[in-house]
Amino acid sequence: MPRETGRKVIAQNKRARHDYHIEDTYEAGLVLQGTEVKSLRLGRASLVDGYATVKDGEAWLINIHIPEYTMGTWTNHAARRTRKLLLHRKEIDKLVAKTKEGGLTLVPLSLYFKDGRAKVELGLARGKKDWDKRQTLAEKQAKREMARAVRHRNR
Repeated sequence: MPRETGRKVIAQNKRARHDYHIEDTYEAGLVLQGTEVKSLRLGRASLVDGYATVKDGEAWLINIHIPEYTMGTWTNHAARRTRKLLLHRKEIDKLVAKTKEGGLTLVPLSLYFKDGRAKVELGLARGKKDWDKRQTLAEKQAKREMARAVRHRNR
């Protein structure tokens, strides 16, 4: 059987880009159980309430919902268990320094398979204020309106 190649997105956290200014992104591997991988291959996961933290020199992904595998037996996993992230030591040290700086948090942006391995894209993020969110929405809407006017004019 040929190996899987390319990138297959399982879940994206669109809310994170709305609620946070993403300053930097990191790609991390995940330590998963067998039934979690099978459930992810079915395209089932939710990143909505998830976040990452560093404890004792190890990175952890907390509150990500991967539903139980329907064909699983007693070997099934807990849906919201804490999962270990695979990052290089230098990356973990950088993340610790930046999150202790203040106001920054680690938010999962997307969950995907890359060449057959489960990966998560983490964003080093700073929270937006309400007026920032409104301003971002207004800018998006203005861009949409301009593109629509240009398209209409070119007809």
